[in-house]
Amino acid sequence: MNQMQSVPALAPGEPPAPLLSRWSVAATVAGNALEFYDFLTYSTFAVYIGRTFFPANSAFASLLLTLATFGVGFLTRPLGALLIGAYADRAGRRPALTLTISLMAFGTLGLVLTPSYASIGLWAPTILIIARLVQGLALGGEVGPATAVLLECAPAGKRGLFVSWQNASQGVAVCTAGLVGLALSATLAQDQMAGWGWRIPFALGLVIVPLGLYIRRRLPETLEAPGSRRSAAVLGLLWGQHRRLLLLAVLILMCLTISTYVSNYMTTYALTTLGMPASKAMFATITNGALMAAGAILGGHLTDRYGRKLLMIAPRVVLLATVYPAFVLLMAVTTTGVLMFVTALLTLLGVLSAAAAMTTITEAFPNQVRSSGLAIAYAIAVSVFGGTTQFVVAWLIGVTGDRLSPAYYVIVTSIIGLWAMFKLPEAPRPARPPPV
Repeated sequence: MNQMQSVPALAPGEPPAPLLSRWSVAATVAGNALEFYDFLTYSTFAVYIGRTFFPANSAFASLLLTLATFGVGFLTRPLGALLIGAYADRAGRRPALTLTISLMAFGTLGLVLTPSYASIGLWAPTILIIARLVQGLALGGEVGPATAVLLECAPAGKRGLFVSWQNASQGVAVCTAGLVGLALSATLAQDQMAGWGWRIPFALGLVIVPLGLYIRRRLPETLEAPGSRRSAAVLGLLWGQHRRLLLLAVLILMCLTISTYVSNYMTTYALTTLGMPASKAMFATITNGALMAAGAILGGHLTDRYGRKLLMIAPRVVLLATVYPAFVLLMAVTTTGVLMFVTALLTLLGVLSAAAAMTTITEAFPNQVRSSGLAIAYAIAVSVFGGTTQFVVAWLIGVTGDRLSPAYYVIVTSIIGLWAMFKLPEAPRPARPPPV
């Protein structure tokens, strides 16, 4: 089945949902996959990137400079959300998605091709920083129009499933990054990895760009009356009439983001806090990626079947009740199996809730501000909380000496997120189609 059937409009005044092929779904979520793939790849090879672009008096100083450059990418995400999100609600989803994948390709190409500090001096870190800023700009504007297209093109009764592919793509990217890292570590010597091997994963990320760009240029347009509004009018409407919804979305996405990044942190946590060897700790990354992909699709299916609020709130309540005993168990029984179990628990419960929450938030914003509303809320949550979660967790453990600090952080933010979930309005959804 290559084409999805057309369905009624999401709400009165919205255009009918057009046809969307499976390749179009893949191209739509490609940017989100690149985001997480880039995140883990950059973190995994941070030591080698530091030696290439930031030679310093000590390896630690070089690593800090590299991680600081990684954080630079978060600075431009809110700007990308404002500019590209509003652009998608003004000119259309298709041109916005074409723009974001082009910018991401440009930024990633900078990482792959920029010579080392030894070759061109200060130009090397300067180009690297510019590349990270461009990537952040693109990623800030990616989620809004991509998720809007998935929702607005989904068949009746399958909108949760379609939107869940945004979260599932993250899991695929996590698995891919982990497997690529393992493969390179096993096949390349240290000097090869430091010299050129670390560039290979970024080059592999560029492989999907031409196909993604080709398909995105042919996506159906789902924005009502593209070109009839100015960006300032879009943002004015968003803040003037949907300010409360925007703030609730930020709190919910903050909660989801922190859970996701704590799950991503489990490999580093196993290495640095639990003292596990890398060969065992890496199983946390693979478990996280596999459960994120499978759990997102399951969550999307369940939220279509049983309702948004139930699937958004119930897994978060279970996570709130189990995260502390799960970390206590890991402290007492530090084995690969228990590490995988705790990682799976955090990931599965988090992504089940996230699949329903992303659908509910996207549905709640009307068509004319959907892209900008979701993009801005997501960018704020990821920039402020995603970019700081691993630092905060490491800092809490270092200051308090309490290895259960990640659990406390998830508990506190989950309580805030649950309050916002209860307050979030749930948009009417069309009835599920009768079984054939």
